[in-house]
Amino acid sequence: MRRAAPVFAVLGIAIAAVSGSAPPSVPEKDGLAAFETVKAVLQNPRCQNCHIPGDAPLQFDAGLPHAQNVLRGPTGHGAAGLACATCHAAANPPASYGDHVPPGAPGWRLPPPEHKMVFIGLSSGELCRHLKDPRENGGMDLPALTRHVEKDGIVLWGWSPGSGRAAVPIPHAEFVAKFKIWVAAGAPCAAP
Repeated sequence: MRRAAPVFAVLGIAIAAVSGSAPPSVPEKDGLAAFETVKAVLQNPRCQNCHIPGDAPLQFDAGLPHAQNVLRGPTGHGAAGLACATCHAAANPPASYGDHVPPGAPGWRLPPPEHKMVFIGLSSGELCRHLKDPRENGGMDLPALTRHVEKDGIVLWGWSPGSGRAAVPIPHAEFVAKFKIWVAAGAPCAAP
């Protein structure tokens, strides 16, 4: 129990900082360490398969090109005539449908082409700078990014991806806590 107390203290600081109360200082080194957990989640196949440099999403843990020549389209909702919602519903189908059927989540989409939010192949520092840049992330500040990773249904899907898919192995609560520690530390990024 005594070893856990400092962790809870840091989490309390992070939560206070994100919630808008007077932000106590979280050491930069703690923020950089916390971001390594954030990076591990964002570079998991559940996240990076849609956060792609090109316009064709990836599938499965191996990151294979999406079947049916699926493309991002002008808004991230798919190309004309083949919207993401053609196959992806607002929720996963029942497990009785079998493995690897099209999964679903509220608002299934890719990031729009002007804000691709690429996660693949970036170092910690590159991913960090990219993530917090409003020109890259669709205009989100740190509180908006925090709400996104904490509550957005398409993000939460990564921990409940449906039959035949491995969930993100880091618990969502741990990911959010580390994200908040990173934010409370001033969202520091590793040097280039």
